[in-house]
Amino acid sequence: MSRLGEPVRAHILVKGLVQGVFFRANMRRVAKENGVTGWVRNLPDGETVEAVLEGPRASVERVICWALHGPELADVKEVHVKFEEYRGEFSDFTIKY
Repeated sequence: MSRLGEPVRAHILVKGLVQGVFFRANMRRVAKENGVTGWVRNLPDGETVEAVLEGPRASVERVICWALHGPELADVKEVHVKFEEYRGEFSDFTIKY
């Protein structure tokens, strides 16, 4: 299997104007379009979105690239990505509240 097709898990933190701009809903749409599973949620600081992404490396990387700018109303300042051991624990991509 190619490296781009190997399953990976990424834990990401996106900081900036990312809450109240439909970031989570749009990330869910982009993840589903790319066959990525996991979850996304707002953190209580009011300026950070956290997500866990699982899927083929190329698909996860597409979602991460989208997160660098987010939806139209977002103003992303930082994106932190940590690749972790793939667990295969998700069957869908959900928004956590």
